[in-house]
Amino acid sequence: MPVRVKNIFTDVASAPDAEQFLALFENTSVKIERIISHAHSSPADFWYDQAKDEWVIVLRGSAALEFQAGEIIEMNEGDYVLIPRGVRHRVARTGEKTIWLAVHIP
Repeated sequence: MPVRVKNIFTDVASAPDAEQFLALFENTSVKIERIISHAHSSPADFWYDQAKDEWVIVLRGSAALEFQAGEIIEMNEGDYVLIPRGVRHRVARTGEKTIWLAVHIP
């Protein structure tokens, strides 16, 4: 199989206004996805409670993550965080066009 170069910012300009998830790589051990958010926030009563650790980085834009324990962290371009499995969290807000990279690890 030939090796092909791809670009994480391909098709960003044409992304719909709804959040867009694109799996870049996935196997039984890891899932890597690009997320494009447009001034997004999770519903007020919604919490992610994931069975896998999640490492996320903001590539472009900005975001704020809220944790059920009450902490809110602000993230700017280049900032990353590891969210351990079972830690309830939500997206408090994102910038107008925020591009994330998320790595889900069992």
